[in-house]
Amino acid sequence: MATAPSAPNLAIFRSYASKPNPTTLPPSILLSHSETCLTVFDAFPKSVFHFQVLPRIRPPLSARHLTDLRSLLRCEKSIAKEVLMNLNEEANNVKKMIEEEMMKMYKFKWEIWTGFHPISSMEHLHLHVLSADLYSPKLKLKKHYNSFHPSLGFFLHLKDVLSWFDAVPSYYQSMIKLNASHYESLLKDGDLCCWRCDRALVSMPKLKAHLHDEFDKLTTREKAKLERKRKRTDLSASSVQASAPDDERPEKVTRSTPSQDDGSSDPTVGDDLLS
Repeated sequence: MATAPSAPNLAIFRSYASKPNPTTLPPSILLSHSETCLTVFDAFPKSVFHFQVLPRIRPPLSARHLTDLRSLLRCEKSIAKEVLMNLNEEANNVKKMIEEEMMKMYKFKWEIWTGFHPISSMEHLHLHVLSADLYSPKLKLKKHYNSFHPSLGFFLHLKDVLSWFDAVPSYYQSMIKLNASHYESLLKDGDLCCWRCDRALVSMPKLKAHLHDEFDKLTTREKAKLERKRKRTDLSASSVQASAPDDERPEKVTRSTPSQDDGSSDPTVGDDLLS
């Protein structure tokens, strides 16, 4: 008899955040950590780069306070903001790491999003840090795509959540309610549109093919920019060398082979030919 697939461990983030020493996590899970946060690889990345930043469970907050964004925002305002600022600091470090990998792998950088889901099945607050492409084989369902669409409204950008703290108290109180029915409707009723160009697509396969094309276009444009920059740099260097006086021009590495009577018996003559 076939075994039924096991349900995902919805409390796995909480177990990570509870660890006194995050370095006990394997490197396939843990990217980095600080006194206040830890960052893990997303097990089902929705973009080329996708990580989760988790607040570590430390007094005065308990696991209950850090269940999700709503539970955090119900805490004392200054404490909630401090947690978010810690997440922001860690996310900025993660963004630098992502940008380094972008340069290694693709030779250019693109935008990185940081934000929350107002409704989450996972039982610990987590901040998504992901590259702005939504180009991943793990992205298969409409609700998952719409949950990361940057302008649909379900994905709450960290900078927007932080701005609530500077708003008038009535606005802050209205925003932190995070009305579930409102956000659920965004996932269910939202159209399937390209986040880059707003083109409507009729199915996830068509959307994924379109996003593939969009990412290829981005790569082509950036490579063309790099090539133009390289040519300008080469042209500028050539112009500088050509305009320099003879006595200021750099000595050529290769010299003509000396004749028998020009000192060729001196072992130091013509050394550049050997290099």
